[in-house]
Amino acid sequence: MPPRVLIIEDEHDLATVIAYNLRTDGLEVATAETGEAGLDLANKRRFDLIVLDLMLPDMSGLDVCRKLKGQASTKEIPILIASARGEEVDRVVGLELGADDYVVKPFSVRELVLRVRAILRRAESQPPASEVVTFGVLRIDRSAHRVFVEDQEVQLTALEFRLLATLHERRNRTQARDTLLLDVWQMNTPVESRTVDTHVKRLREKLGAAASYIRTVRGVGYRFASTPDEPSAD
Repeated sequence: MPPRVLIIEDEHDLATVIAYNLRTDGLEVATAETGEAGLDLANKRRFDLIVLDLMLPDMSGLDVCRKLKGQASTKEIPILIASARGEEVDRVVGLELGADDYVVKPFSVRELVLRVRAILRRAESQPPASEVVTFGVLRIDRSAHRVFVEDQEVQLTALEFRLLATLHERRNRTQARDTLLLDVWQMNTPVESRTVDTHVKRLREKLGAAASYIRTVRGVGYRFASTPDEPSAD
């Protein structure tokens, strides 16, 4: 069965174009022109990804995102926000609520299709059967997709978890932003490299006492400390 994508977009012509291109790419697509209609569909059918506009006629797309991530039946569905609101604060809030990616209108429909495919590939990736690693106050349970700092669980989005796990796996090796986009986001789009910075910022905030393990390499990208007590140079 092909992956199912739900488009929540009130611009009928744009929704039609996106749906046509996704169907042409082999995906099954449903559309909704209001937030309530989108939530209703998401609760009635299984979807593998949701493309969500923020400016809907009946409610904010951020509220839709919050509701989807707040209920057990839909919280694991990846969300790609597609909005004319391109300010950094909008991106940060959307990602903070659990969205996996954010694209600003007007956008290339082909790029949107590639982003959808990249998110679907990430969702299909399976972690090792069993792997729990401890690094100082940080504990990563890859099989359960859970993270603990000082024995307190930290709630991460799927993308934040993948970013953390990738940096830890490659600890003490600098990872360029473009490399992380390709390996974590599975997108070769250097123009969106600031997306990496936004996610790292949010990840550090969530990690608290373990935030210092992720080091900034000025002008290049990021690396994970070689040891938990490595002096910080940031």
